[in-house]
Amino acid sequence: MTRLTSIICAFFLASAPLAHAACTGTDLIAALPQPDRAELEAVAAGQPFSEGNFWQATREGREVTVAGTYHLGDPRQAALLDRLRPRIEQATALLVEAGPEEEARLKEAMAKDPSMLLSDGPTLPEVLSEEEWHTLSDALRARGIPPVLASKFEPWYVSMTLALPPCAVEATQNPNGLDKLAMRAAETAGVPVRSLEPWNTVFQLFAELTPEEQLAMVRTALPLEDRVEDLAVTLADRYFAGQSRTVWEYMRLQAHGMPGYTPEKADAEFAKMEETLISRRNRDWLPVIEAAAAEGPVVVAVGALHLPGREGVLALLRDAGYAVTPLD
Repeated sequence: MTRLTSIICAFFLASAPLAHAACTGTDLIAALPQPDRAELEAVAAGQPFSEGNFWQATREGREVTVAGTYHLGDPRQAALLDRLRPRIEQATALLVEAGPEEEARLKEAMAKDPSMLLSDGPTLPEVLSEEEWHTLSDALRARGIPPVLASKFEPWYVSMTLALPPCAVEATQNPNGLDKLAMRAAETAGVPVRSLEPWNTVFQLFAELTPEEQLAMVRTALPLEDRVEDLAVTLADRYFAGQSRTVWEYMRLQAHGMPGYTPEKADAEFAKMEETLISRRNRDWLPVIEAAAAEGPVVVAVGALHLPGREGVLALLRDAGYAVTPLD
């Protein structure tokens, strides 16, 4: 797995919010030369439902509102919540990746077993070169994490930690992504909030990665440490433009030129990441969504990368016989 796919993971798994105003950087896609940007946009447009964050799916009286969310805090979220709130208030349920009960179970599990993120294999200083460990240690200190502690973590978790820019660390105590805002709106309206998957799904998915794949996520993170703010700003700006799939394709194409990678190797890694962390989960969510929709109008608020693609939530609903139309 590459650093670019690590950033992607942080985008839709996001365990901590990003205070957009606290970070400055460049939208890397907007900065592309026009021919390169046009080519990128054409590639993204080749995927079903490639643009847009708000959709409606209907079939035989069932109504599903699908909202692509950005899990990280940003002042621009308020306008999106204003659009989504009326539909939440009219829904019989709000479905999210992790609802209050699942979050409570995660906290309980962490309290009972704080070592659940610790590796039982060799520590990072033992498997990284001296130069790599020195660079990683500096990156961890910049985020307020003692390297001696992080050295014992699972490598995938360290990689996710690096995906959070140092400028955002202080904001991690107050989640304000659209999914969190939607959950608060549902609570205010008395609308039940349900989880689409068990609390430990993500842990199980990362556990499927080999130690070598996890270590590669850390190794390829380090050379891009000086661009982490640019990547964060790019993710945010493209999301609010309704172009999250464009970010995915941008990162895949950028990986083609990374040291030690060929286009074929990079594409294979991105395909595995998409299947493991996006498509498989989407397929598992579909029966849950349909069951909820049978009880009345339902709102589904999930990470924006789950919407587009040949096995995105929208394509799966379409293939199940729903008429899918944009609300943007």
